[in-house]
Amino acid sequence: MASLSRAKSPAPTRPTADVILIASGDLREGANKVCWPAQKQMEADLTRAFAAAGRTLVRGHAPSKSRGHGFIASAREGIEVFSKIDPTAALVVAEAVWQYSNHVLPGLSSHSGPILTVANWSGQWPGLVGMLNLNGSLTKAGVPYATLWADDFASAAFQRHLEAWLATGKVRHDTSHVVPVAAVKVPAKLEQIGTGIAAELREKKALMGVFDEGCMGMYNAIIPDRLLHATGVFKERLSQSALYHETTQVSDSEAREVFRWLEAAGMTFHFGKDEATDLTRAQVLTQCRMYIATLRLAERFGCDLVGIQYQQGLKDLLPASDLVEGMLNDSKRPPVCAPGSTKPIFKGKPLTHFNEVDECAGLDGLLTQRVHEALGEPTENTLHDIRWGDWDRSNTTDQWVWVFEISGAAPPAHFIGGWKGAHGYRQPPMYFRLGGSTLAGVSKPGEIVWSRIWVDGTGAAEKLCMDIGRASVIKLPEEETQRRLDSTTKQWPIMHAVTYGVSRDQMMARHKANHVQVAYAKDAAGADRCALTKAAAARALGIDVVFCGTRSAGATASSRWDG
Repeated sequence: MASLSRAKSPAPTRPTADVILIASGDLREGANKVCWPAQKQMEADLTRAFAAAGRTLVRGHAPSKSRGHGFIASAREGIEVFSKIDPTAALVVAEAVWQYSNHVLPGLSSHSGPILTVANWSGQWPGLVGMLNLNGSLTKAGVPYATLWADDFASAAFQRHLEAWLATGKVRHDTSHVVPVAAVKVPAKLEQIGTGIAAELREKKALMGVFDEGCMGMYNAIIPDRLLHATGVFKERLSQSALYHETTQVSDSEAREVFRWLEAAGMTFHFGKDEATDLTRAQVLTQCRMYIATLRLAERFGCDLVGIQYQQGLKDLLPASDLVEGMLNDSKRPPVCAPGSTKPIFKGKPLTHFNEVDECAGLDGLLTQRVHEALGEPTENTLHDIRWGDWDRSNTTDQWVWVFEISGAAPPAHFIGGWKGAHGYRQPPMYFRLGGSTLAGVSKPGEIVWSRIWVDGTGAAEKLCMDIGRASVIKLPEEETQRRLDSTTKQWPIMHAVTYGVSRDQMMARHKANHVQVAYAKDAAGADRCALTKAAAARALGIDVVFCGTRSAGATASSRWDG
């Protein structure tokens, strides 16, 4: 998908307000209605902040009484809204919710006035997640913007940044944690391993199976073919309708065999009787069929990794694919053979799956799996949402702790207790009418590498970039873990992450996606080796790499990547 061009804008059809506010929302009207009160409160707080700065904030589109909310809920609606906005006006995109970036990207791509994206800081109302996706999409599209977020829009810090944007159209954030890979000395042995992985990938190629491209308007998650091909990876464009058909061809006995494996492994399913609101055995058996179908299609097409769009289309035909995705990303999973064969598909290995068909996560996941395998480290990896973060209320640690939380499933190898620590809850009915089990658990303490591949369209030519850093996953008391789950989505897997040398605001200022890739190593030294080797591999593939933060907690010279 090529960058959006900044086409000539139509003349405005109404007078320009001092500063115009718009709000992108979900495609699902139920979610928009539920989230509207939080959005209204945020907009009221922002209006007061602008007034304190001597400016007037005016909505660019009126709330709909009949729909019960004031969100832009489709790309067409967004185009209509922008047709009535002065293209030179100062514009604020305010988000207290998850939003679909494609609803506003057409209008923002041709808007010549200053653009500010703003998010609240809340686990329950994930505006920060929506804003990170929009920021990544604008970056890929080459659209200039500034960005802000706040716990309190009346704070002096927010007011100072807001006044800077009103005066200059820009906001400066601290990004001193960013270290270019050229400043980092990669040990010769790790450099050799990394460049060898890159050379093999370019020579032998890899196929990325894409079950319907693009999910929930995530323009930033689609890698242009030209950029992807330069890494040796090519898309095998598959259809969710083919996955649906293949799922219907799996026998009851095969599905039951997978289910029995899960029970024997120790996974706990939280079943009820009401199909509309509870998780049922029938839903899980259908997910077991989908798991078998996905592996068989991957083998049939020779895919090295796969991604399922999942949130759109398929959810109206089948239960959610989360249980499928979590199983695929684990090396210990139910064996599946092709019809007429006795040889398990991808035996003893994960079939890397990129949730929400995020191709940037897919490429990162493929590199991660190959790097970790070459170094003898655990190969299971997954993306998570950068969902929220807070100080530890239990006082177990004085560190600020992120809530990394994928929207349904992570590999059990990441959980405390492995499969015995895995739980299956029904996906919320508001999003998944046909239900389906999550693959939830609490991530185990340990050392991880986090990373993100993203597309930069701000220069003369698009390019692939990678941010890479280190973090620890810590164990929090059950009460604090539950507080964080209750503040976000309690049915989903959670990771308590402390990023080394990267503050909350530095992460928000730099990160170009709502997703972050994570993988464990056996110890801190192993995680450092994985990060350095992956950086070498990515650089050899032509990806622009930077390290973020430090190797470990603290500010000593030995903890610095460039030390």
